[in-house]
Amino acid sequence: MYIDTHCHLYNEAFDADRDEAVRRALDAGVDMMLLPDIDSFSTARLEALCSQYPDHFRPMAGLHPTSVKEDYKKELELVHTALINKHTSLKYVAIGEIGMDLYWDRTFEAEQRDALHTQLLWAEESGLPVCLHIRKAHNEVFGLLRDMNRPRWRGVMHCFGGSVQEAHRAVELGFHLGIGGVVTFKNATMAEVVKSVPLERLLLETDAPYLSPVPHRGQRNESAYIPLVAQKIAELRGISPDEVASVTTASARSLFAI
Repeated sequence: MYIDTHCHLYNEAFDADRDEAVRRALDAGVDMMLLPDIDSFSTARLEALCSQYPDHFRPMAGLHPTSVKEDYKKELELVHTALINKHTSLKYVAIGEIGMDLYWDRTFEAEQRDALHTQLLWAEESGLPVCLHIRKAHNEVFGLLRDMNRPRWRGVMHCFGGSVQEAHRAVELGFHLGIGGVVTFKNATMAEVVKSVPLERLLLETDAPYLSPVPHRGQRNESAYIPLVAQKIAELRGISPDEVASVTTASARSLFAI
């Protein structure tokens, strides 16, 4: 059995065949899918999918760094309200996806840093792990984590794209690394990361509908492709796909308490 620890099946890209995509995932052995939030525009769709398939989806709550704009504090209030709501049947498994994304520009860098800091504090208060989105901002995020001076963190660096050195730094801090379709691309750095980090620290994810693995690269991604990611990790590490499935599933269940 597999767990897709990061997908957006509530995204509009699945509006025409969402139920079929869910069925394909289940048929492929992907029994659980975790849904990170983006902002107030995605929350209702995420919650609806979790309510429709309560045995197979779990929600996260968080403000994505690219959604941090002038009104980010209002967006954060909505995240906090969801986390402290005692009258919902939804069981949030993480705060995410949160982080810093400086790929396009640095206009809201200070606001992104503040939003991340705030949500990291909420994770501590709630006892939930975090799902970090980091793009062109590893130094900034590592700097913030250092400044907060915690002995250990709980969470995952989603769609990890850093160096081997950064991977080991993340693991030393307590984080898992989310590995998706990019591992099937011709990317020497990612291969070295997967081979050098303890298997127990790797989690499988798709980030569907984005970043489809080979041979579906360039097409819409979906959770049913998780076995392709597991197969590539198995090849790189010289082990069986069954071992990858077993260890990563156990790690996901432990981290997210599912």
